Amino acid sequence: MPDTIATNPQPLPCADIVATDRGHHLYVRDWGSGPPVVLLGGWATESSIWGATMTVLNDRGFRTLAYDRRGHGRSTDPGNYTYDALADDLACVLSCRELRDVVLVAHSGAAGEAIRYATRHGRQRLARLVLVGATGPCMRRQPDNPLGFPDDVVDAIAHQLATDLPGWIDANAEPFAPGATRRTLDWIAAMIMNTSRRSALGFQREIVNADLRAEVAALDLPVTMIHGDRDASAPLELTARRYAELIPGAELIVYPDVAHGVMVTHAQRLAEDIARIGRTHHAPER
Repeated sequence: MPDTIATNPQPLPCADIVATDRGHHLYVRDWGSGPPVVLLGGWATESSIWGATMTVLNDRGFRTLAYDRRGHGRSTDPGNYTYDALADDLACVLSCRELRDVVLVAHSGAAGEAIRYATRHGRQRLARLVLVGATGPCMRRQPDNPLGFPDDVVDAIAHQLATDLPGWIDANAEPFAPGATRRTLDWIAAMIMNTSRRSALGFQREIVNADLRAEVAALDLPVTMIHGDRDASAPLELTARRYAELIPGAELIVYPDVAHGVMVTHAQRLAEDIARIGRTHHAPER
């Protein structure tokens, strides 16, 4: 049974809030008008990370929505960070805002919740998935997944996230967004530090333990991957190229010399590619 469902399809009193049936609230940014693009942030980032991408898309004639995942930003933290629960939150947002023909954009670990939404709730509200710097489909090393991260590396990262999050941020902020200003890196660090620690740890566990290979092979909607070839968090050969092999008809766009934080370092280019994808789907028939 879905973890969360929309309780009221009518506009809520607070335009920035979507409520679920269990007292859980999601903070939503909903800008502009036109065909809808919904953007999901990656691990320990919240909706503001999409600001530059959203404004370009608004200028190109799209309505953009991004929300803070449970335990992130201004949303409440009810626990349960499985992809099932996160997909149900997404279903609630799409239902409450009565969205259809959505271009769903997911960064990093959000790829799993977007994929799980499509397989758990169906594609009726979706036009296309766009996976940006996606983790998965299988991040742990296994006999049939030799490029995955070994258990000792996964365990070491989890330990540092639990016991020395500032140290982890200091080591990883610049590789996330090479060339970003100090103020930008401080902004990203603040997002991560302000995320509920149990949410950050729970979501990280879900990302590294999920095996989405069979799930993505059964997807029945168009999928585009956008990925930098300098992505250390989600190495291209382990992630996007593997998705491209597994998903029927998938499109892969590789950004040369680009790292994981694409929406920070290359927001204009990313927005233009999303707009092109959106226009292709919504072009009038002749």
